[in-house]
Amino acid sequence: MAELAAAAGRQAFSEVTWRQGSRGPMTSRFLAMRVRPSGVRSRRLAQAAAVAGHGRWDGVLPQVRLLAEWPDGEEEPTRFWLSDLPGDTPIAELVRLAKIRWRIEHDYRELKHGLGLDHFEGRSWTGWHHHATLVTAAHAFLTEQRLAPKADTPDSPSTRSSTPSKTC
Repeated sequence: MAELAAAAGRQAFSEVTWRQGSRGPMTSRFLAMRVRPSGVRSRRLAQAAAVAGHGRWDGVLPQVRLLAEWPDGEEEPTRFWLSDLPGDTPIAELVRLAKIRWRIEHDYRELKHGLGLDHFEGRSWTGWHHHATLVTAAHAFLTEQRLAPKADTPDSPSTRSSTPSKTC
């Protein structure tokens, strides 16, 4: 894939910023191009999809988009993703979705270690379901708190618990 993407040339790659990091904007150079994947696994997946959709497989693999990243300072493209999103999906959206893995891994780590998803020691499906539901609700609450705009008023919910009580 590196050779295919590099053949397009560095000038074909466009700079995309996918999010604001702790040290500023996260930016790199990307290229999205239409390709047909090859290999036994790709053929089997395409055939299974055609059969599941009650269609007839004609032996031609569907086109997908190859997203390639060529960071500054590298001699060739270094990261690659295949996407079957619609062809009119903007490259910025493809990059955002490809790079969101860090958020998923962070949330899973928070669920597992911070909120105790891995602490369940019961033996029943109902117990596991209750445990996972409560951990997920706690994670949703913490996410909402993290994303909520911060208010500077003493009566705001984010500071109410830390405000000393008034005495008469």
